[in-house]
Amino acid sequence: MKTILVTGGAGYIGSHTILELLKEGSEECEVLILDDFSNSNPLVVNKLNKMVKNVKLYVRDCRDNLDDILSTHKVDGVIHFAASKAVGESVQNPLEYYDNNINSLLNILDACKRFDIKSLVFSSSCSLYGDVDKLPVNEETKLSDPQSPYAYSKLVGERIISDFCNSNPNISVISLRYFNPVGAHESGEIGEYPITKPNNILPVICNSADTGEEMVVFGDTYNTRDGSCIRDYIHVSDIARAHVDSLNYMSVNSNICDVINLGSGDGVSVLELIKTFEEVNGVKVNYKIGEPREGDVIQIYSDSSKAKEVLGWSPIYDIKDMVSSAWKWHKNL
Repeated sequence: MKTILVTGGAGYIGSHTILELLKEGSEECEVLILDDFSNSNPLVVNKLNKMVKNVKLYVRDCRDNLDDILSTHKVDGVIHFAASKAVGESVQNPLEYYDNNINSLLNILDACKRFDIKSLVFSSSCSLYGDVDKLPVNEETKLSDPQSPYAYSKLVGERIISDFCNSNPNISVISLRYFNPVGAHESGEIGEYPITKPNNILPVICNSADTGEEMVVFGDTYNTRDGSCIRDYIHVSDIARAHVDSLNYMSVNSNICDVINLGSGDGVSVLELIKTFEEVNGVKVNYKIGEPREGDVIQIYSDSSKAKEVLGWSPIYDIKDMVSSAWKWHKNL
């Protein structure tokens, strides 16, 4: 039986990835969740335990010593999600973001080396591309100055991993640069579950449609087709599947140190996302136009052809699936 450590496993993408890991038969895999619940809800773990078998929880900060866990379990691979992740918040609290995101990665890499863990999937981000001159972006796109401490922490993380791989070629690492994960599991039982007021776009839209609370669209004067920011939204279950594909790829290939984009390849503006949400779900969203937000990239969307070539991965769900699954999940909260 394989044993996979998932840091931040009670979080949004982490919980969906656990379902993908265990989907094909939990007898073949054991998942260890490492989560301190600083930005996740223990109820998620309860739901996971009802949906799949072979999940064990350790309540721990990723910066803490993990020797007791790794001495008890022979871990075959790590998926490292645990990180602070809100762009706006990172601008307000940069030291907290650098401390958490970089030191947790250092601790995980050190553990991989000392406990002979051969595979690591790192949760990176498209935000480290910054504002780009040419779209779509691929893995060869020149990285510009990231627009937020969050983005810069991911850029530093990738550099740390590159240096680590050079000195530890027996350990393989794939960094997945997500674009904008949205949506929820098809069951409606697992989704994005912020413990404070939601700040990611689709939960904010769902909250507005549900409660009538006014949401803010940050800017409508950008040089885009409708003036609002453009993003590449990708269903969370598609992203989750790519993590399993990455582990499978590294299990049959050695000396891997690579970065791979994960996106749909389609740019959708914030105003278009709101309109699609309203049309698909038959509800209205109460929004107003606000000032542009510091740290926001104007527009970005991906060329994810490398993911298909290397991992055999491509997205299954479209934007309508994303907004309908998010609304289904929200109504179950």
